[in-house]
Amino acid sequence: MPADLRTAVLPAPRPDRPLLKVCGLKYPANVAAVATLPVDMLGFIFAPKSPRYAPTALDAAQLRTLPIAKVGVFVDEKPAVVRRTALHFGLTAVQLHGQETPEECAELAAAGLPVLKAIGVGEVLNLEQLAAYAPHCAYFVFDTAGPAAGGNGVSFDWELLRGYSLPTPYLLAGGLGPANAAALRHLQLPGLAGFDVNSRVEQAPGLKDTGLLQSFIGELRG
Repeated sequence: MPADLRTAVLPAPRPDRPLLKVCGLKYPANVAAVATLPVDMLGFIFAPKSPRYAPTALDAAQLRTLPIAKVGVFVDEKPAVVRRTALHFGLTAVQLHGQETPEECAELAAAGLPVLKAIGVGEVLNLEQLAAYAPHCAYFVFDTAGPAAGGNGVSFDWELLRGYSLPTPYLLAGGLGPANAAALRHLQLPGLAGFDVNSRVEQAPGLKDTGLLQSFIGELRG
């Protein structure tokens, strides 16, 4: 990706506080409002079946100049299409939320796009399967397994992550919001770098409630 479109870099894990990614943004004014909050990443969904499908509403010029990490979420899209989309919207990184292979992650990473690989967690967490992805991913995103590839808005059993031993840090997702912020603040798990919020902090699909977000951030970070 040309350097002039990189208005931000993907943040590294911080020892002083958890990272926060707000995903599923869609509308330019709302994007601008959320970008003023103390968040680390903004997420935009490029999966056409999602009610938060962003390209029809997003302002690409606005995104390219926002000085905050911008993550595009894709589901089983061809790497060439992902790269073109990232260039057009000035994305900092991409999140792959489908059945993408380690080789596809490696291809995108080699092209200069940091990869967040979403993993649906059910009753078990298969670390052996994840090991092939680890060298090519900046983060994993552990979400609840379910019928929707882009997230299902409910939490899984976080205790499954007690045995996490891979070097790749991760974001926790799935039904996170003000109702469980206190529990998240005290959560200590190996590899946990931060949290990814979406449906529990919005007024309607793609429209985030900045008041709810401010409340969540205040409770999460004390």
